Amino acid sequence: MLSHKPSMFCSLVAGVALAVGIAFVVAPASVLAKEKIKVLYHVDGKDLATATYAMALINKHIEAEGGPDNIDVKLVVHGPALELFKADSVDPKLKAKLKSALDKGIDAEMCQVSMKLFGTPLEKLVAGFQPTEHPVAVKRIADLQQQGYIYIKP
Repeated sequence: MLSHKPSMFCSLVAGVALAVGIAFVVAPASVLAKEKIKVLYHVDGKDLATATYAMALINKHIEAEGGPDNIDVKLVVHGPALELFKADSVDPKLKAKLKSALDKGIDAEMCQVSMKLFGTPLEKLVAGFQPTEHPVAVKRIADLQQQGYIYIKP
């Protein structure tokens, strides 16, 4: 009689595993929803074409992932790139592409140290920026990468 207990135990475990597997396969899509992809775009140069290209990439990336519900985008701007995002002198095409990305839910952060160095407070930047969570942008970038954000630098 003792020799049958291990096989009964194995049968029980197999049955439970099968039931769990079946439940997983027929579970509603909301239960199986995939995690949002987390992406970090980094802009730090003063080249207008590169910054505009970065905004276009962000918008295309959101579309490629199936919309804002499937992607979490952080944009971190610092250094000479700050000059490109001044409200009184921003290029209209850059501003429009940034606004489109903001409307799709991206988080745009401007380096706190850069704002001090360039004498440009948040109020003088294009609407939609917030200060970086850490005063130093490169620290913020490293923190986001540690949190699983995929790094992209156009």
